[in-house]
Amino acid sequence: MLAGARSLAEATEHYEAIVLGAGVSGLVSASVLLAQGYRRILVTDAYDHVGGNHIDWSTGDYTFDAGSFIFQDDSPLLRHFPELLPRYTPIFPDWGRLNPQGVVTAYPISVKDDIVGAGPMGWIRIFSSLLYARLFQRKIRNAKEFARYWIGGYLLHSSGLEAYMKRFYGVPPDEIDIQLAQKRMLWISEHASLANLIRRLLPQSKGPANRQLIRPKEGFSHLYKVAAERLEEGGVTFVLGASFQALEKNDKTFCLRMNDRTVSSDRVISTIPINHVEAMCGFESEKLNSITLLSLFFSFSGQRGFSQSILYNFSHEGTWKRLTMHSDFYGRVNGREYFAAEVIANDIDFSTPLAEQNFRKHVQANGLFEGDLKLEGSMILENAYPIYTERSGARAAEAIRSLKAFGIESFGRQGGFDYQPTARVSTIEAESALNR
Repeated sequence: MLAGARSLAEATEHYEAIVLGAGVSGLVSASVLLAQGYRRILVTDAYDHVGGNHIDWSTGDYTFDAGSFIFQDDSPLLRHFPELLPRYTPIFPDWGRLNPQGVVTAYPISVKDDIVGAGPMGWIRIFSSLLYARLFQRKIRNAKEFARYWIGGYLLHSSGLEAYMKRFYGVPPDEIDIQLAQKRMLWISEHASLANLIRRLLPQSKGPANRQLIRPKEGFSHLYKVAAERLEEGGVTFVLGASFQALEKNDKTFCLRMNDRTVSSDRVISTIPINHVEAMCGFESEKLNSITLLSLFFSFSGQRGFSQSILYNFSHEGTWKRLTMHSDFYGRVNGREYFAAEVIANDIDFSTPLAEQNFRKHVQANGLFEGDLKLEGSMILENAYPIYTERSGARAAEAIRSLKAFGIESFGRQGGFDYQPTARVSTIEAESALNR
């Protein structure tokens, strides 16, 4: 008897659809399926919680995020789960960046500090390098060449954008796959081109803006609980903390083996990492690498040296890439501020002590966080987002095609190997994938 047939015979539960992954893409997928008439759906995840990589960590009265998550009150996610809106916390965030000159300034580019402040010789270098790039460096093969074409090599280096790109993507900018990265770098042409910078000097009328939101102070579980309850009312079953062992197929029916049960369905949607589902199916594939993120959780009392709630590290030193002041949004705890700083784990050998040491040294050198800085904890998050190395886009597309030929629909930040910066993007792309 075929392995798939034996698995099917052993299956104890049959569903109209199985969704792998309970992050935003998985939750929206289940909601779309319910709207399409499905009534018996399984959503399962290796995590023991709903929300995927939207994870918080608490100690005492402090609650930190592994990352920086901001939502909007006009997000399409709210069409699926309107119960989320009253649970969000409204905020008025501002973003800044620490530049290579040790100045906290506007993000991502500052007309005042990066251009006007460069002085006459700097202006000549900025414009001459931009002109040279437009005339002689028109071939764009990677992320560095894309950015250089739009702002010139001098501003790319002096603004710190090149250094930040390496921190964000996990590899040098000239090794970043342009086919994938370009989708997430259009802001360079839109916001960092000199023509746009000049326009920003002129008075502009402002239209109505959407309201910025974050998770409730209690954490993401308090937020996504209402989304899960809405889905359960429609016929969705959740199996969390699952140990996926195999995903087999017999004729048109899939059989999913987990640690304590075997389930079957004629439709499988995957929003988990591509390599994981390939391994479950027994496929041989090239490894697609993802960022492992190390978050450092600090409390602080003293002079922090900047006013912005979210600060990016564009300097040429330091391994941290971004920090988020949670206390700006939720209030201080016992008079202390608290924040999370993100570090690419590979850059510090996955060592929390090394990451802490590097962070303390770097902020001290730049006059930040002068006072009592205490590490409250840390968290390692695997598969935070894709590393766009050379040809990774082509390899991911090939893997997705192979899964589709097998009958599995794979999309999302993990399932599509696609860096999706917001829940808005994840919602739109899940809707698009299931409504084709």
